[in-house]
Amino acid sequence: RVQLVESGGDSVQAGGSLRLSCVGSGYTFSSYSMGWFRQAPGNEREGVAGIWPATGRTFYADSVKGRFTISQDNAKNTLYLQMNSLKPEDTAMYYCAAGAWVTLATILNDKSYNYWGQGTQVTVSS
Repeated sequence: RVQLVESGGDSVQAGGSLRLSCVGSGYTFSSYSMGWFRQAPGNEREGVAGIWPATGRTFYADSVKGRFTISQDNAKNTLYLQMNSLKPEDTAMYYCAAGAWVTLATILNDKSYNYWGQGTQVTVSS
């Protein structure tokens, strides 16, 4: 069965950096679109970054462009999210997701994804 396991969440001060990891198993990692999403208390889940498997093209929410970088290592079945210049508003539970039927238009839409990890908490203090 498909499993996604995130790690790397922590508490940091504003301006700091973190790298999240997501290890996938039970499916052909390189064939699925992958994305990072986050949800803060009281807010809807939002797409942060996505990666298109055929070309490696990456997509970002406007709020994280220039600060976050999504990447993947197919040999390790691992998805990463490098987060720099963190802000208090980045505080949220972060989830990775995998989808077989994601389109370029929906790569940051959580409804396009089939499989989800359990989440890892990121807390940024001012």
